Amino acid sequence: MSSAGSGYAEVNGTRLYYETAGAGHPLVLIHGYTLDSRMWDDQFETLSKKYRVLRYDLRGFGKSAYPSPDKSYCHTEDLRALLDYLKISKAYVMGLSMGGGIAVEFTLEHPDVAQALIPVDSILGGFSYSDEFNSIFNELLTKFSEEGLDSAKKVWTGCQLFKPIFELPEAAPRLSTMVSDYSGWHWSTNSDAMQSITPAAIGRLGEIDVPVLVVVGGRDMSDFLEIARVMERDIPDARLAVLEGVGHMSNMEDPGSFNREVLSFLESLR
Repeated sequence: MSSAGSGYAEVNGTRLYYETAGAGHPLVLIHGYTLDSRMWDDQFETLSKKYRVLRYDLRGFGKSAYPSPDKSYCHTEDLRALLDYLKISKAYVMGLSMGGGIAVEFTLEHPDVAQALIPVDSILGGFSYSDEFNSIFNELLTKFSEEGLDSAKKVWTGCQLFKPIFELPEAAPRLSTMVSDYSGWHWSTNSDAMQSITPAAIGRLGEIDVPVLVVVGGRDMSDFLEIARVMERDIPDARLAVLEGVGHMSNMEDPGSFNREVLSFLESLR
């Protein structure tokens, strides 16, 4: 049964915007930091030809509600509540960057729901990030406090993470639009309210008991290449796909190669 549509789900004390398309086994797409569900435009229609695809805006991003600064929340529990709302009991889970980290944690926290995992250019809870990576956020937050949101966004879009995508005239404007629309909420508000799982995911990768495809762009920052190798090594049933010539936004930079890798992996599960 096809289930195309969009709407808002009042779940888990928040309001999440979502879109669904297609029929078949459910597949969830989780976006990256400062972005929203539009980053999956090159995947949404293609994947929905074979799967029931769900993409949504995380709490605090896109069209979804902002968090309450004085109340803790957890993205994995928001997703579980959204799946319950949509009457989805089992799903494949894919996420990029921050979304990849959420996908990993969701798989650890809800092994009864997640049936396959695709972390893409993913962060990882408990990983020790390089000085180069940490300096991006230090500069961004300094610029935000001294000069405001627009200046901070220039630092963000000008950082090493996004250099490869800004070489692509067809993809760069779409990334710029999403960052332009981002509210800056997480830069101006105490973000300690967002909870991650404990113990950290990096020490629990061996618990993941589903098929895993780890995807990373060959031109991504060294942190993300290292995280991909850690996942390949420590997750029992994981394989690694390095997409050469692309960077952190691998799904937007080379959607053809990306979609082929993902579809090949998903078809192998049938």
